[in-house]
Amino acid sequence: MEQGTTWYTILGVLPGASAGEIQQAYDDKAGLLRPEMIAGAPSNVVAAASRAQGFLDAALRVLGDPANRAGYDRQAGIVTAGGGLGGPGDSPTGSGYRSSDFDFVAGGAGAEVLGALMALSDWLAPHPSPPRRAPVPDVRGLFYTVCLEIVGRLGLRITPVLLTPHPMPVDGLVVGQSPMPPAKIRRAGELTVQVWHPSIQSAGAG
Repeated sequence: MEQGTTWYTILGVLPGASAGEIQQAYDDKAGLLRPEMIAGAPSNVVAAASRAQGFLDAALRVLGDPANRAGYDRQAGIVTAGGGLGGPGDSPTGSGYRSSDFDFVAGGAGAEVLGALMALSDWLAPHPSPPRRAPVPDVRGLFYTVCLEIVGRLGLRITPVLLTPHPMPVDGLVVGQSPMPPAKIRRAGELTVQVWHPSIQSAGAG
């Protein structure tokens, strides 16, 4: 069975990750989005970085607080009644999860984060008879390793186009894609993504 997108997926950690591992994953990814890292970058990079920061902040707000995390794990079906790890979790908007749990993300940014994750989760949800063609998921603002995992579970082929001439050896950020929503694509079709990395020069400036 296909697994939905969870806040753990966004941070790139397993459901059993410790609080320290969750914070470290957040810090590692958020550190690549600092203003000095994206200074002078094209507008699509800036937009994707802002979206990515929204994803990360939302994930940390849910998973970084023990009470929030316990409630999320229960409602998303990640923890069984006996307290152990269950099967693959549902989406961040899985059954029983309240929209108010996303209110910490202000205004339109919160709506965008929630809407994007709902759309990805719908793609990943099992269907009795999946259509031959389905709407293209919007993967902009996801880190490449996260995008690769999600797109792989969708059964799509992914072709990365690297944008940075002298990239830092870190996880890249998806800043563009082809085709774009609301186009439709075959379930075994190809998705081309533009991947941006901070440059070595940016790292030196920071």
